[in-house]
Amino acid sequence: MQNEPDKTDARRTLDVPEVAKLLGIGRDTAYEAVASGEIPSIRLGRRIVVPEAALERLLSGEATVAT
Repeated sequence: MQNEPDKTDARRTLDVPEVAKLLGIGRDTAYEAVASGEIPSIRLGRRIVVPEAALERLLSGEATVAT
């Protein structure tokens, strides 16, 4: 019997360097986009993470940047 990963084990966030790589942009550019609100993020202590669902909405055009 194979061990199948439990859905609760799946990561639901990405760190900023991972987002940069996925988007094909530089790490510094990604951090600037997070700081300006262009990329939705959550700060957990000193760590910044990007919810995968929010990134998908952004890429599909569903999310808009708050000004």
